[in-house]
Parts: sequence; structure tokens; C-alpha cells
Amino acid sequence: MQRFVLLTLFSMLSCGGLQIAAPRDAAAAELDRRQKNIVSTIGAALNRAGKEYFAGKYEASGTEIRKALDQVQRAVDLGSPELYDAIAGQLDKISKAHALLELEGVSLPPFVRPERPSAMKPTANPSPGSDAPAPDSTSPMPPDSQLISFTKTVAPILNSKCGRCHVTASRGGFSSASYAALMKGPPEGVVLFAGDVIGSRLIETIETGDMPRGGGKVSADELQTLKDWINQGAKFDGTDPNQSIAIGAPPTAAPDMQAKPPVITQATGNETVSFALDIAPLLIENCNGCHIDAMQVRGGLRMDTFGQLMRGGDSGAIITPGRGEASLLVKKLRGTATDGDQMPAGGRPALPDDAIALISKWIDEGATIDANERQPIRVISQLAWASKATSAEMSAKRAANADKNFLLANSGAQPTAESTPHFRVIGSGSNETLAMVGQAAEQHLKIAQSLARSTGDDAAEDYFHGQATIFVLPRRYDYSEFSKMVEQRSLPSDWQAHWQFDGINAYIATVATESEDPETISARLMAPVVSLAVATRGTDVPRWFAQGLGTATALQQNAKGRGEQEKLRTLAYEAASSVKNAKDFLENKVTPEQSDSLGTALAMSMLDRSRRKYLNTTLRALTEDQLFDAAFTTGFGVPPMVYIDQFLQFAR
Repeated sequence: MQRFVLLTLFSMLSCGGLQIAAPRDAAAAELDRRQKNIVSTIGAALNRAGKEYFAGKYEASGTEIRKALDQVQRAVDLGSPELYDAIAGQLDKISKAHALLELEGVSLPPFVRPERPSAMKPTANPSPGSDAPAPDSTSPMPPDSQLISFTKTVAPILNSKCGRCHVTASRGGFSSASYAALMKGPPEGVVLFAGDVIGSRLIETIETGDMPRGGGKVSADELQTLKDWINQGAKFDGTDPNQSIAIGAPPTAAPDMQAKPPVITQATGNETVSFALDIAPLLIENCNGCHIDAMQVRGGLRMDTFGQLMRGGDSGAIITPGRGEASLLVKKLRGTATDGDQMPAGGRPALPDDAIALISKWIDEGATIDANERQPIRVISQLAWASKATSAEMSAKRAANADKNFLLANSGAQPTAESTPHFRVIGSGSNETLAMVGQAAEQHLKIAQSLARSTGDDAAEDYFHGQATIFVLPRRYDYSEFSKMVEQRSLPSDWQAHWQFDGINAYIATVATESEDPETISARLMAPVVSLAVATRGTDVPRWFAQGLGTATALQQNAKGRGEQEKLRTLAYEAASSVKNAKDFLENKVTPEQSDSLGTALAMSMLDRSRRKYLNTTLRALTEDQLFDAAFTTGFGVPPMVYIDQFLQFAR
């Protein structure tokens, strides 16, 4: 009973952590951006603390409360009565959480509720006889002339410490090649928040020593410079936020001379040449290393995306729609351009005449795209190949890729493999362990199939359009190394299993030791199996939808009793309080943790008995080749953005 009361109290104090208390003075000035970020960060820390507390991870919960306390100290240092009023409710919650965690034996710094500051904070050395009021501490930002420059100070740090992996390349899907790319973050979500050092995962990875890799190190002074720049609002002082910061990149043109965005035209279906099937593979094979996935871009020409291809390089546009032979790309390939070498350079053989003619004809037909232009060209090519491949061909390709990736992360290990109808399980452990993992995955897949009431080809390898792979790693260290070597990213310390799908490769990576209880390993697999099953139902299923359904399904399957179900509902409301609106969420302008939490909360609402039939309809529509937004609207009657905004409004 005491345990239940404590959980209930913690849910009450954590829920709604971002709501701002009404100021005592109705005429009080609004908070500035830095102050709002402090309020937001405290609320997010309280939400995470509640989540960890519910999971029985008291030390982790205490870590979040310490982060909240750090932000409270920042608020106190600013001396703003309006800011104090905004966090007054959060101070109550911190006090209660502090007491509850101490009951669980967690050591925390002492917490004494600070006093509300007066409206004016006197200067340290006022001028004798001066009647002028002291400076208002609610305006802590220095003048623009004292702000840290992104172009002159921050960009050189990023170039010298992160350039090889994230400026001239996009390791782990994260590019900092420009201010816009840096602020956008990787596909998992934003890693840098203006005014919020603690919430910026970029700083966290540097402080923990995880980044940069390859022997480089960010000095204490450089780290402090990055922190100060973020605290000052992470401002941009250049002329074009999309301008590359790479050393040697061409300077940005004057505002009135900047190139217009390229015109991108979708295919009509009447074309005889397909960009995805015919042109993209040619570009990847012949331009890779110099213009695609390039460590140092040649001639300012990037071709990683269709938009970059159409934009061109230092010499301007290389494609003139409707005029194949007059386009610079074709001239370069034929060697008839008036300047520069024939392409491809670097000793590669020239393209055959029939290949150049195919590119020229594609341009003659309008240089259209028959795919999602926001996807990398490499992914477009993979998806196009996958759409034509048989399940057997896909299984063979995935098996070859899996063997190569396993050896990349475990150079001295000799893997073995076990097969089930839907999965190929590969690892260095015993055949018994691999077989047990495969059997558990097959059981969990039945749950995923029930979501859409799937039938027919589900019983064979056609369900994943070829067998999916499960990598079984014997230790948490091996699991971490696999992610670093294969995916070029670091995983959260509490992860022990995850999934990936890129159009061709469809796999799960998990820790499974010989000494572990089979039920523990099985429970660990449920969420990623369901998520992978959902992700592979269509060509553009967003990560939040697949990840959310996997996590929510596992939570509900493992929840025993009404008390644990109520706990899940509380977590859903906490997640909703940490995200401003659907637009920020769908555009990845939230942290990966916030994205996963809200995705899970949304999935829980969709799995509710009253809405389950709408979810089933959505998943069936995906299997019928509808794009995600259309499939979601078919099932739920409204687009995803409307549904999410309605959920956020209801939850609050």
C-alpha cells in the first residue's frame, strides 16, 4: 500500500511539468526565450524523473532531479520575479520528488526552496548619488556585439573536431555541414536546443567523451565556448544558414544574388526512364566518394539528395530539364565540356554511351523524380531495387549484408546462424541461444500480425519481403560496438535491443547472454519485433509510429493488473506535457527521448479498444501501398498532425 501511495504521489507531481504558473502581477512582463527554456527544461527533467521512478530506476530518477536543481539555480541567478512565478509549481514538485527519492535511499543535494526575488536587483557597485535603477536582471543576454559568433568561432570548432564525420560526411545520419543541418539534427531528433545546454545531447556526448571519435578531443575552453553560444540562444550571424561551413567551401553570395531553390518535378508516369530505377544506381556507382557520401566534396557539388543534384555546384546547375545534351552533367560525362576533366574522375572508366544516353533521355523527359525527394538518393535506389526484387533475392542480399556487418563489429568472431520462417538469427553464441531467440521472435510476430489481422503471405518469408535479421550479441559491450561500427552512432546506456529498416536491410540487434533467463530475453525482443513489423508495412512509415506501437504493445503485454495499466496512462500524459505541438514533433524538433515517449503515448491511445479498429484499417491500408499520411487518414478520418494536436490538447 505504501508503495502504491508513493507511485501515485510521484505521478501527481510529475504530470504536467511544463505548465507555467500564472504570475502574481497581471502586468508582469513575458518571459524571454532563455527563461522559457529554463521552465521547459525543468519540466522535461521532472517528466523523465517520473518515468524512471515508475520503472524502479531510482538513481536515474535522481539524476533527472539533479538536472532540474541545476536549472533552478540558473533561475535563481537571473533574479527574475517573473521567472520565479513561472517555476513556483515546479519547485513544489521538486520538493516532493526530493523527499520520495530520499525514502528510496537516493543521495541528493539539499534542497531549500529559494525566496522570490524583488523586482529590481541592485548593481554590485552603484554610482554614488545615482538615482537610476539597477539594470533589470531579466535581460541577461549580452548585446549582439558580445555574442559568440557562429561563423567565426563555433563553425571552426565544429570543422576541426567533427569535420571528418559530420561536416564533410553524415555519419550516423547526423550532419553539421551548415547551421541549418546542425539545428535540424539526425533523424532521431534535435540534439541542440537554443538556451538549453543540459537538454542538448550534442554537449552531453562531448562531456561523456563519446564524441569526437578517432583520437580528437574538444578542449575545456572549446566546450565552454559551445555552451556559452547555446546559452546565448545559438544565434546565427551569417547570410545563409544552409551555407556549408566546410573549410574551402565557396563563400555565400550576397542576399540578392543567392541562387533560387531548384525546381523539383514529380514524375507523371508517362516517362520511359525512371530516376529511382535507372538513374540513381548509375549516379551512386560512378559518383560515390566525390559527390555522394563524400568526405570532401569536389567542385561544391553534392548529390546525396535529389535537391542537391538539381541545385548543382560551383559552376551552377548541371541539369537543364528538357535539354539533355545541353546539360552540363551530360557534357561532363561525354568529355565535351569547355572546362574541367571528363567525369567520373580519379581514374574511373568513362560511362558507356548507352548509360549517358539514358541520363540524357531522362533529362529530355523533364528530369522528374518518381520517389520521395526528401530521401537520400542512395535510399531511393535501394527502395526501387527492393520493389522489384523477389523475397528470395532480398533474403540473400540481407544475409550477405548481415554477415559483413557482423564481422565489421566482431572481427575475431566466427558467427553461426539459425533460421525460422521469418528470421535469420546470427551471432557468436550457442545454437541453442540463437534458436531460442528465433522462437521468441516468431511468437512476438504473431502479436504484430494481429494488429492488422494479417493473413496469407505472413506465414512465409514474404512478410518482411525476405527474411529479417536478428543480431544476437553476447554482452552489452558487443551491442554498443555493433552500433558504433555498423550504424555510426552511440546508443542510450539503458538500451539492450533496437530495430532498423532502410528499405533493404531489416534487422533487430539485441543482447542475449547464455546465462540469462529465456523470459528476460523474450521480453526484450517484443518491442523491436513489433516495431520492425509495423515499419515494413509501407515505404514511408515514420519512426515514431513504428517505435511507438512496438513499445506500447510490449508495455501493455507485460502490464499485469489495473495498477500497472493506470501507470501507463500516467506516463502517456507526462509525455504529452513535454511536447509543444504536432508540427514540432513531426518535424523532429524535439529530443529523441521526447519523440519516443510521445510516440508511445500516441500508440497507447490508438491501441485503446475504442480506436483499435481505426488502427487496423490504417495498417491494412499501408499493406495496400498507400502512403502513410493517406493510410492514417483512411483509418482515423483525420491526418496525423490533426490527431496528434487533438491528443496533446486532451492530455493536457
